[in-house]
Amino acid sequence: MRGPFDDQGQLFSYMSPEQRVPAQHPLRTIRELVREVFRDLDHDFRTRYSTTGRPSIPPEQVLSALLLQVFYGVRSERQLMEQLDYHLLYRWFVGLSPDDTVGDATTFTKNRERVQQGDMFNRFMEKLLHHQAVTPLLSDEHFSVDGTLIEAWAGHKSFKPKSDTDSDGANFHGTTRKNNTHESTTDPDSRLYRQSEGKESKLCYMGHATMENRNGLAVAGLVTQASGTAECAAAEKMLGKKAPHTRITVGADKAYDVAEHVARLRAKNITPHIAVNAYVTKTGVARKTSIDGRTTRHKGYNLSPGKRKMIECMFGWGKQHGPMRKTKHRGLAGVAAGFLLNLIGYTLIRIPKLLAQRG
Repeated sequence: MRGPFDDQGQLFSYMSPEQRVPAQHPLRTIRELVREVFRDLDHDFRTRYSTTGRPSIPPEQVLSALLLQVFYGVRSERQLMEQLDYHLLYRWFVGLSPDDTVGDATTFTKNRERVQQGDMFNRFMEKLLHHQAVTPLLSDEHFSVDGTLIEAWAGHKSFKPKSDTDSDGANFHGTTRKNNTHESTTDPDSRLYRQSEGKESKLCYMGHATMENRNGLAVAGLVTQASGTAECAAAEKMLGKKAPHTRITVGADKAYDVAEHVARLRAKNITPHIAVNAYVTKTGVARKTSIDGRTTRHKGYNLSPGKRKMIECMFGWGKQHGPMRKTKHRGLAGVAAGFLLNLIGYTLIRIPKLLAQRG
């Protein structure tokens, strides 16, 4: 028997959004965890907003919506607001009822800029990692660090001389352009950088992450201007926050095999499980490594390279599903906020699976 077709459907619904979300949906665990983190951040939220004036979009809803943008790869905040208006799962996760109105993209952007000030995303990550259900998943002794390029929201044509004396005319082909004489008029914080010999130069930033080696979860993130020394400096800054009285190990690739960097890590009670970067150049000059038998003779050194590769999964997920490959923000603060959101999103996606494995 053919069922009746009613184009308008029922006028009223007696099912709540809570009933429509499947009981085993992974967002249920994530939502509960995020709500508990919000309760811990309540004091931070209160100090950020005035007690008078018109009420803004609650910061809890702003952060929840931004996490959805990372989870599902929504390409813009304008599209996020559009989907939040009709997507019942999104409304449930953010905390909106089916009848609540959704603000426009401009209002949401202004509220997002307020929330991301004052190191709020770092505070969110800190509270998340100290949650009683998450702490057993983390290692407190073995870590890995790595960096990745984030393409800036600016083109080569915007990379112009800082002064008239450095002018290269309308055509920049065949001219020498450097960061100390040129800068982007679109995003002055970005830097012209190439990943290796033979690669093209791009206006970009450099994102850095610290991963614990037990389950491959992100425990720290940082964005800097792209340079040849940025990776080592960022690693020292992120690892400096670890307990100084406990010896830890850190795995890294060959780019971190720098004598000064290795010496500073050892001075901080950190054992550098860094890949050996020793070779002979075309001119016959031998490049000596800074990693010696003090480190390589231990069994743990051979285990770190295998664990370190998990950090590439973190960057790969952010570049395939999130906006980590090319940012849509301008300025160091905006790019750093987006990068941290990707790390938080990756961690939250992994947690339900890890908790299920623990039983």
